[in-house]
Amino acid sequence: MQLFWLSFGFGLVTASVLAISAVGLSLQFGITNYINFAYGDFMALGAFFTYVLNNELLHLNVWVAVVGGSVAMGVLAVMFNQLILGPFARRFKKTFYVLIVTFGLSLILLNVEYSIWGADVRFFNMPIYRATHIGPLLLTESQLIVMAISVVVMLGVHTMLKTTRLGKSMRAMSDNTTLAMTSGIDTKRITTITWFLSGTLAGLSGSVLGITEGNLTPAAGELFLFVIFAAVIVGGVGSIYGAMAGAVLIGLATEVSAAYINPAYKLDTAFVILILTLLLRPSGLFARPGKA
Repeated sequence: MQLFWLSFGFGLVTASVLAISAVGLSLQFGITNYINFAYGDFMALGAFFTYVLNNELLHLNVWVAVVGGSVAMGVLAVMFNQLILGPFARRFKKTFYVLIVTFGLSLILLNVEYSIWGADVRFFNMPIYRATHIGPLLLTESQLIVMAISVVVMLGVHTMLKTTRLGKSMRAMSDNTTLAMTSGIDTKRITTITWFLSGTLAGLSGSVLGITEGNLTPAAGELFLFVIFAAVIVGGVGSIYGAMAGAVLIGLATEVSAAYINPAYKLDTAFVILILTLLLRPSGLFARPGKA
């Protein structure tokens, strides 16, 4: 039973990281209506920005560096959209062509990361946090901080979508971009802000993933991307709250299953849940009406 609670605790940490990344990807998909296959590389690049601020450039506290690295990735995501992805999306109406572009961007970013930082495993400069018992759970202070960050992000996204003019505009664009435009919504501005938020959340999730895993490599984001897709699809593509729920389900399932099967196969658990969801409820467990 103790093994179950230990894995359950780490499942909550994984779910926290997964929720941040899945919400970022869902925000971008809701506005652009195409999946960004370079999102995993956005995560890794944001994590390396944090690494540079923490280890090489300013030697900032790791949590301060996380903020700087995440914002830097948000700005870069806006540039990628305006210079590369946006022009292709306007030129080609079929999303298939844009998906190919995002895949190509993923390969470019991965090779750029390898050329700059190499294939060696990197480590953040941070104190060794002691483990704390919280009921039957055993979590380190850094894991608790990551979970707190995730909760704050989820509450922030919820508040933005439900109470702010920006959030209402984003929901309107997600439902019908043409109607939103004719209603006077500045769709270009909303798209730019969405890309900034999505990129920032990608950088944030990549950074906290490196912190929870204890190491950082250029391929870390791409390896985690499959789990993100599983959470988004299981929750319901285009549903922010579905992405949150899917992240909790997938995060807990993968880590708890690792207590009873070979940990090398724990990602297969996410694959099984994904397949069952597609067979039984293709629109996702928490999909909004009208969304696939």
